[in-house]
Amino acid sequence: MTAETPVRRSALAEPTESPPARWVACLTLCSVGLWAGFFGPIQVLLAQQAEAIDEDNKKVILAVVLGLGAFVSVLCNPVFGAFSDRTTLRMGRRVPWVVAGAVGGALSLLLLAVADNVVVMALGWCGVQATLNAMLAAVTATIPDQVPVGSRGRIGGILAIAQTVGVVGGTGIASATGSIAAGYAVTAVVLLALTVPYSLQSRDIPLAPEERPPALDWGAFLRSFWISPRAHPDFAWAWITRFLVNLGNALGLLYLLYYLQDAIGFTSDQAADRVFVLTATYAAVLMATAVTFGIWSDRSGKRKVFVIWSGIVGACATLVLALVQTWPAAVVAAVLMGIGYGIYTSVDFALITQVLPGAEDRAKDLGVINIANALPQVVAPPVAALILIVVEAFGGVTETNGGRFSVGYCAVYASAFVAAILGSVFVTRIRSVP
Repeated sequence: MTAETPVRRSALAEPTESPPARWVACLTLCSVGLWAGFFGPIQVLLAQQAEAIDEDNKKVILAVVLGLGAFVSVLCNPVFGAFSDRTTLRMGRRVPWVVAGAVGGALSLLLLAVADNVVVMALGWCGVQATLNAMLAAVTATIPDQVPVGSRGRIGGILAIAQTVGVVGGTGIASATGSIAAGYAVTAVVLLALTVPYSLQSRDIPLAPEERPPALDWGAFLRSFWISPRAHPDFAWAWITRFLVNLGNALGLLYLLYYLQDAIGFTSDQAADRVFVLTATYAAVLMATAVTFGIWSDRSGKRKVFVIWSGIVGACATLVLALVQTWPAAVVAAVLMGIGYGIYTSVDFALITQVLPGAEDRAKDLGVINIANALPQVVAPPVAALILIVVEAFGGVTETNGGRFSVGYCAVYASAFVAAILGSVFVTRIRSVP
């Protein structure tokens, strides 16, 4: 009698067994490092660096650098996702891109640490966006690769917490290290250190010889990034919904440091500390809601109702910032944003994995979806800057230093409110997911 050879699960098959807790823990740590790499710069360091380079033109510099970086993100996430789908290394399809992205991201952060002009600053941030989006594309695809549909709300909630811890950690590093260069350097070290456990415990499944894609046809490769809304309408509505919700979020967050200075009246150092307080408040509330609502969604089998209400609650947060320009109101807005985004990040991700066109292109298709995360970062800075310019051109005030109502920032946050509400409305058009 001979022992039976264990049946190998296909890399393209839908998973049926939940991954072990240690895998979830390693993926969570990896995600914390990834999001710290993104948001330490976005929340604090890039704004401080723009101000250090040219205080009079800080808003324009920040808008240009963030816009260029987000444009790179829009291109790189789906492209690296597609390359991940086609990777045939024995270690798997995802982990090579996780490791390469982390190393490249750390090097790009170190370039930012020595940037003393706009050109080097822009190059460094574009490098961070390119490499960390390669990492993000691979990390995101591991969920439909490894987690059954019935557990994705719970895992999505855990990763929402990881994202939030990364945002808080990145912001805390930026606020606590005492200098821009040290903030970037410590963030790079944290990114690398937290990637190591997942790199050793990835459970990544390589493509079998019969599953490997044909030789690369560049024409077909480029055409594959267009996913027809007619053929896949639910995928299209999911994309539009995510774009609008993230546009509202980007309009709310990218100018938060300047909002605290120009509208509420804090000094630059005070505003940086207060951004950390708001981020920590938001994070605590998000962590209290994300897993709970993710599990509730898994058990009920429903996704859309949670996404709809999360958008409404998040929209209310931006409305508070628009109309009540005080520090206590900003704290209330952080609480509301934490509730709304905690529900959204856990349940919406599960919803999206259920409208993907096919298993063989998971990372690429999720990369196309992730354009809806990155594109608002391209659109939001010039839109916010344009809103402020138009308000000032018509005699409205923006920089009041807390002395009176800022019409400019009211208009920016009112626009965020409208975007989030529209995102909630369009969720109802998705038909294949309850």
